[in-house]
Amino acid sequence: MTRGNQRDLARAKNQKKLAEQTKGKRTDSLTVEQRKARDAEVMREKQKKKEEDAAAAAAAAASGKSK
Repeated sequence: MTRGNQRDLARAKNQKKLAEQTKGKRTDSLTVEQRKARDAEVMREKQKKKEEDAAAAAAAAASGKSK
């Protein structure tokens, strides 16, 4: 009845196998079109924020030069 750590090793091996099976699969259940639309919206928001930051930096630089 002495099994040592065989049970623990088998459990770890099974967890690794299950992780490999689910690797790369998406869990958000979106279609390709929905995912593209979501990603495009995120990129537009990032671009808008970047442009606002650049404009603010330019305005700060301009006001700093006028002093």
